[in-house]
Amino acid sequence: MDGARAASASPAGMATVILNAPAPPVGRDAARELARRELNKPIYHRDEPSFLDRIINKINDWLSRLFDHTPGEHAGSGWGWTALVVLVVVLILVAAAIWWRVGNLRRSAAERTGLLDDTHTTAEDHRTAAERHAAAGEWPEAIRERLRAIARDLEERVIVEPRPGRTADELAAEAGAALPDHAEELAAGVRTFDDVWYGGRQGDAEGYQRLVDLDRRVRAARPAPLVSGSTT
Repeated sequence: MDGARAASASPAGMATVILNAPAPPVGRDAARELARRELNKPIYHRDEPSFLDRIINKINDWLSRLFDHTPGEHAGSGWGWTALVVLVVVLILVAAAIWWRVGNLRRSAAERTGLLDDTHTTAEDHRTAAERHAAAGEWPEAIRERLRAIARDLEERVIVEPRPGRTADELAAEAGAALPDHAEELAAGVRTFDDVWYGGRQGDAEGYQRLVDLDRRVRAARPAPLVSGSTT
């Protein structure tokens, strides 16, 4: 008996007792405070204030109503943990909303940013730059330069009209209309570029190789002949 008492009095014994003790009950006020602290963290306020503030305020209002309708503290221990589970679900939904919003902003940036500027570069210049980046393992830059090479090559062969500021999506649409057999490949190549530069994905050798193969096939392609209208 004395040995058991001594063991429990030792630091190791006390730690065992503490770790094995049941979790303290979480009451209504404590759960509300935990929710308020969590929602005030900076990660939930990185996007445009006008957008996230509305979401955070709605969640705070909803949580306040939830906690205000809980039973009293004497019956609130189980409800407090249930409320925390609900909070986790809400935070997941908030994170999903942030991800969706940021994705839309990136997509909008992709639509506004021109693939080529008005500098006097050739398709071969961009291919050389792409190979240099690929050799250094700089896959995002390599993918961008390879797509620029495709765009410049199409302009040099007058398959698409030379136009500074053309976006990658516009390139896929215009080149796909002129080269219908390669329209899907062009759209897929642009998606690879968009995913890396605006979607937050990591570029890799496989993605770059897809652009290299696309470049080779587009260089060998000839535009569809124009169908002349019949005359009577």
